[in-house]
Amino acid sequence: MKNSRNRQDSLLHTKSCAFALRSVRGTRFLREERQEFILRRQILRSGTAIGALIRESEFAQSGADFITCIKHQNSKK
Repeated sequence: MKNSRNRQDSLLHTKSCAFALRSVRGTRFLREERQEFILRRQILRSGTAIGALIRESEFAQSGADFITCIKHQNSKK
């Protein structure tokens, strides 16, 4: 993806942001209503990771740079 300053106009940005917000609201429900903590933490991590991966792809120097960054992140887990 090319670097763009108009991320708010991007459909991908809009949908990933909406998904992250729904994930956060869902985890808030799990914490307050169901007293579920382990599942909540994983859903929160997964729901917000999408936005982080999109941001990495936007600002990567090349496709190979993005792949290297993703491999590095996965090795830390």
